[in-house]
Amino acid sequence: MSAHAFLSASSAHRWLHCPIAPSLEAKFPDTLSPYAAEGTLAHKFCELKLRKYAVEPMASSTYTRRLHKLQKETGYQKEMDECSEEYLDRIKSIMLSYPNLPHVVAEQKVDFSKYVPDGFGTADCLILGGDTLNIVDYKHGKGVEVDAKNNPQLRLYALGALERYAILYPLKQVTMTIIQPRINNYSTDSISVAELRDWGTNVVKPAADKAMKGEGEAQPGEWCRFCRARQQCKARADYYKNVGLKAQEAGDPKLLKPSSLSQYLELAKGLKQWIEDLQDYALTSALNGAEIPGWKAVEGRGSRGWTDQEKAFEVLLQHGIPESILYNRVPLTLAQTEKAVGKKEFEEWMQDFIVKNPGKPTLVPDSDKRPAISNVAKAENVFKDMEA
Repeated sequence: MSAHAFLSASSAHRWLHCPIAPSLEAKFPDTLSPYAAEGTLAHKFCELKLRKYAVEPMASSTYTRRLHKLQKETGYQKEMDECSEEYLDRIKSIMLSYPNLPHVVAEQKVDFSKYVPDGFGTADCLILGGDTLNIVDYKHGKGVEVDAKNNPQLRLYALGALERYAILYPLKQVTMTIIQPRINNYSTDSISVAELRDWGTNVVKPAADKAMKGEGEAQPGEWCRFCRARQQCKARADYYKNVGLKAQEAGDPKLLKPSSLSQYLELAKGLKQWIEDLQDYALTSALNGAEIPGWKAVEGRGSRGWTDQEKAFEVLLQHGIPESILYNRVPLTLAQTEKAVGKKEFEEWMQDFIVKNPGKPTLVPDSDKRPAISNVAKAENVFKDMEA
């Protein structure tokens, strides 16, 4: 097996919808982003704390030495300690839901090649006891909220875990949990073992066979977001070209009825992302010498900077400029203070000094967990208060 599966669990959302995506992506380099490196380090904190608590006997001195080693790694942030504590607390709660002490495994490699050729991956945490398997996945990112509901990555991990442990446990139910503490996202989904295996046989296996052969048609959608071929995919370009034509046909959006806005909003969300990818690809191509009719790369507006700010200020001070003019004493923002102090200590010490101000109204899909608001509802509440 290769270090990275051709049809990985993390990209399953993509190849289940667009079976030729893996073949297209293979033509592009797989670059590691700084966010991925950050997430990898955060996972190490989660693994260490989970191992000490529930997986293997570990002396306090061993744990402290390993923890300090992680804290010295490049990219370490205090927030990683706090998020990994939240991860561990949530796992403790799941463990307590079992009538007897469950078996816990950290960073377990699972093989789901029964459904996906050469399919394998690594589950962050498996909890087994009685007839229930719990799969817990930690997400460190803040950019995209990940939902456990119908999550193909977790389902594939579950299929792999069943192949490994079903002989030891009479498993009938699988519960999958996403822990994404940096954006307070915690979601859970459950499925019976029978339903899961049926999904693996009738949905995953046919799609995986197509994807391995590079067959099928490109299917653009929100799953294109992390595809390495997204900038040059012609099917995606044609799709959004047609979206533009639909927008022209729609005319003035102010004349549309609210009931018909939904389809255009969904199209616009993907169109915005595609435009950004298109511009990025065009700029990179122009900088590499490609000719793009009607467009060119130019140097942006520049900015000035100090060669040596400390020495520059010494000269200004010698010329009688007061130090109070050259330096500002600026307090940290609330978020910066919380990050510097630590989340738990900040909540304990500062709760009497914090007020939650309402955010600016924003439009989100129905799946968002926040309650809906409207000016009509606000007005009704005002009248109720006046009557009271």
